[in-house]
Amino acid sequence: MDKQVRVRFAPSPTGALHIGGARTAYFNWLFARKNQGVFVLRIDDTDRARSTEESYRQILDSFQWLGIDWDEGPDCGGPYAPYRQSERTEIYRSHLQKLIAEDKVYPCFCSAEQLQADRDEAAREGRPPRYSGRCRNLSPEERARRLSVGDPHVYRLRTDGGGETVVHDLIRGDVVFQNSEIDDFIVWKADDSPTYHFASCVDDLAMQITHVIRAEEHLSNTPRHVALFEAFAAEPRCLRMCR
Repeated sequence: MDKQVRVRFAPSPTGALHIGGARTAYFNWLFARKNQGVFVLRIDDTDRARSTEESYRQILDSFQWLGIDWDEGPDCGGPYAPYRQSERTEIYRSHLQKLIAEDKVYPCFCSAEQLQADRDEAAREGRPPRYSGRCRNLSPEERARRLSVGDPHVYRLRTDGGGETVVHDLIRGDVVFQNSEIDDFIVWKADDSPTYHFASCVDDLAMQITHVIRAEEHLSNTPRHVALFEAFAAEPRCLRMCR
């Protein structure tokens, strides 16, 4: 391998570490050790309502009991600290501002009621329940006006509805997704915090992660992450799915 292997496990401290998470952590740890690489422990605690210090401590204790050690993390530091996502908000915000300046994201002012009405209409018509794009083409003046008066909003990534996204998975081989299946998804929430997708991609780039080893259920997330890497003008991380 040309670069030193750098992998990460990013548990959310919203409960006890479960066996599936431990399995994925073991795959990351073993892959790093086999390749004389670096295993990063990163805590995904952006869910302010559910994350607890008790769960965070339980995760660290569980890893120690399992015999899994880490080279960089919230308790031991490292060159890309901090390793708790709740402490990295300004880093995420700077990346958001860059995408705003490049018009790669836009504010969406749609209410929960409007979005539900759109989903209901799509269901009646037999269409997938995807975002309609209502706020995508608001004029700069209208967008600025609504922001200036403090209308609640999220930010969505502008995605390309044409063509396909090919994920180069080191186990499955090439996995193809139709871009028409990916809507303009939310990257920044109304409570002024990043989504999981946004924070994860920013951190994988910032921390120089070379391989993303994660469970099967995350495969459907991957085209969104590829879209974010492309928005950041970065090469998608290598993907290695664990089953």
